[in-house]
Amino acid sequence: MAQVWVNGEIDIGVSPLDRGLAYGDGLFATMRVNQGHILFLDEHMERLTQGAFRLGFSWTPSAALYSHLTSLAQANPQSCIKLILSRGVGGRGYGVELNRVNQAFTQYDLSSAEKSGSKHETTSNNSLDVTEVISLSVLPEHYQTWQQQGICLARSEVLLGKQPKLAGIKHCNRLEQVLIKSAVLPHGYQDWLVLDSSNNMIESSMANIFFVIEDKIVTPRISHAGVAGMMREQLIYQLLGRGFKVEITDIDYDKLSSVKHAFISNSLFGLVDVVAIDRFTFERAVWTSSLREQLSLTL
Repeated sequence: MAQVWVNGEIDIGVSPLDRGLAYGDGLFATMRVNQGHILFLDEHMERLTQGAFRLGFSWTPSAALYSHLTSLAQANPQSCIKLILSRGVGGRGYGVELNRVNQAFTQYDLSSAEKSGSKHETTSNNSLDVTEVISLSVLPEHYQTWQQQGICLARSEVLLGKQPKLAGIKHCNRLEQVLIKSAVLPHGYQDWLVLDSSNNMIESSMANIFFVIEDKIVTPRISHAGVAGMMREQLIYQLLGRGFKVEITDIDYDKLSSVKHAFISNSLFGLVDVVAIDRFTFERAVWTSSLREQLSLTL
């Protein structure tokens, strides 16, 4: 069973009025501990900071948080740490006093507001105290088998809705993924391939996805749906450094007939080859194992 800390205190509950619980008003990161160190810790913190900014609340990791995470990693050298941030405890209703102009809103026209003499309140007195929830758990054992053998994906009937204001953020509203994972996978398949309403492939239920088509590596554009994972970004940097052509674009499901290799990525299993999607089969790329080694992702 996972151990849990709320705002640095172990085994205490979250307030029933917390906006993360009431509305999913928050975001999270799932981090892998390898040999006592959290892989890409600074990158995770930067991603959370940017995500909070987009959701309209101010947060930066404190020295105390860094110390807590580092101590947990040292005491649990092969593990998984999840950090959830919520906007904090609030009253009834969706509305909230923001501690800065909410970048999630385009309807708010700052220039016209200034002309009319109104001013958006930005003082910290109106801000809520962000709730930090840390949980510690073991890494799933089957991820090692996935790395060694590859996995098969089946197309999910659940389509992702399009919302560019939230696209890319690993926010706490995960009901689409709950519906996806609630379906029973066909025999021999390990995860779902998820599309949007335009028939574009976006991700698996838990990971970003890459395809090798002709002489380039392509990965879906995450501008209207999906999560832009931290490991996706790291792999793009490494692939470019190795001289691969990488393209971020819309990828229709029908493009699978042209795919030679495919793989998925997330922060826990790193990189896993995809050997089949529905009736389409793919060769495993010879360089994915060395890419895992280079990033210290091999289990």
